[in-house]
Amino acid sequence: MPEANTTLTIDGRNVGVAPGSSVAAAIAIAAHAEHAAPVTRCSVSGALRGPLCGMGVCQECRVTIDGVPHRLACQTVCVAGMKVVTGNAAP
Repeated sequence: MPEANTTLTIDGRNVGVAPGSSVAAAIAIAAHAEHAAPVTRCSVSGALRGPLCGMGVCQECRVTIDGVPHRLACQTVCVAGMKVVTGNAAP
């Protein structure tokens, strides 16, 4: 029997993903559902940025997870109840 989805919150919206998914994957799934590009942060000039390398080298996937800023979304496994804030929600 397959495991139930892991549900986390991304920018205030609940997102269900397969267990073991990365936060970057969850952000991509949420963006796809809204027909939008996956955004993780804003650059210093205000440009929207998203995951690029998928292995933690480029640092473009930095998000705030459970209040801790600059976490790498591509290297963080989703946990039920996790709260993620991306550049889309940043002031």
